[in-house]
Amino acid sequence: GVDKKVDTIYLGGGTPSLFDPADLSRILEAVRSRFACAGAAAPSSGARAASTSGARAAGTEVTLEADPETITPEKAAEWLAAGINRVSLGAQSFHDAELKAAGRMHRRDDIFSSIERLRSTGFANISLDLIAGLPHQTASSWQDSLEEALRLRPEHISIYLFEVDEGSRLGRELLAAGTRYSAAAVPTDDAMADSYEFACERLNRAGYDHYEISNWALPGFRSRHNLKYWRRDPYLGFGAGAHSFDGRWRWANAHDPAAYAAAIEQGRLPVEQLEEVTARQALDEELFLGLRQLEGIDLARIQAQYGAQFNAEIGARFEELRAQGLVECSGSRVRLAPARLAVSNEVFVALLE
Repeated sequence: GVDKKVDTIYLGGGTPSLFDPADLSRILEAVRSRFACAGAAAPSSGARAASTSGARAAGTEVTLEADPETITPEKAAEWLAAGINRVSLGAQSFHDAELKAAGRMHRRDDIFSSIERLRSTGFANISLDLIAGLPHQTASSWQDSLEEALRLRPEHISIYLFEVDEGSRLGRELLAAGTRYSAAAVPTDDAMADSYEFACERLNRAGYDHYEISNWALPGFRSRHNLKYWRRDPYLGFGAGAHSFDGRWRWANAHDPAAYAAAIEQGRLPVEQLEEVTARQALDEELFLGLRQLEGIDLARIQAQYGAQFNAEIGARFEELRAQGLVECSGSRVRLAPARLAVSNEVFVALLE
C-alpha cells in the first residue's frame, strides 16, 4: 500500500528499452500511486546506513535496462520525463567481432552514440556492463574495451564472466569439443581470470570503488537496487517470471506471459512458485551474498542473529579459509581476500557444502 516506502525501482529483464516510453511511464505511475516513492533520486551513498533507508531525502533510484541500439534522443527524453534517472547499458564489448559472435545486435559505434544521447538528454547516472571471456576476446581486446569504457566515464561499471548455456548451440559445441559457432575462440578459464584481475587493478587506478565482486562505482554511485539483493532486503517483482522476497518467503510469478496476464484478469495472484526460507537457508544467503560485497560480513552480528544455526563447524571453515589466504579477518569482520577474488567460488563452495 501507499505506506510502503520505495527507494529503488528497476525496469529490467528482456529489453524494456524496446517498450513504448508511454507504457513505461504508465508502469511507473502505477507504482507511484500504490507505494510511497520519494522524488528524483540523487546519486546513492556508499554507506550502508544511507543506502538502505527507504525514506531517504535523496529520492527513488529508477533504473532502466537498455541495449545501445534501441536508444534514440526522443526515447531518452521521454524516459527522463517519466522519472527514470539511471540507465544500465548492456555494452558487453567494444569490439565488433566479439559482439557479433555473442549474437548482439549493436556495434561499438552504437555504444558511443547511445551514451552521447543519454548525456545530452540529462542522464547523470549511467551503468555499463562488460563481459570478460567472449568468443574471440584476447588480452589486448579486453584491455581496449576497458579503456574505451573509461573514456566514456560511466558512473557505474559491471563486469561479468562469460557463461555458456549448455543447451545453446555454442554450449553443445563446446561440450563436444567442436569448433563451430566460435567455440574454438572462447578464452580459457585462466584467461578470463586474468582479464578480471586486470580490470580490478585498472578500475581501481581510474578511481572506481570496487564494492561487490562484479561491480564498481564512482564515489556515491553504488547500485542501490542491487544492494537490496546482496543485503537480503525485501523486494517485490511485477511481471511474468518476476521474483519477490519479503524476508521470510520467496515467490516467483508465472513465466508464461499469457498465463500471467490471465491470472491478473481473473483476479488471481500469478504466483507459480512459493518457498519459505528456512533459518539455515537464510544463514547460507547471509554468508554467500554478504561475502560478495568487498566490505565483507560481521560474523558477530550473524552469530547473534542465527544462534545455533551458526555452529562451530562454520567457524572452523572460516579459519581454514583464512589459513589458505582466501579470506581476511579483522576483529569479527570477514571479507574475501582482494588478491583472490578471481577464485571466490572456492570460498562459497567451502562454506556451503
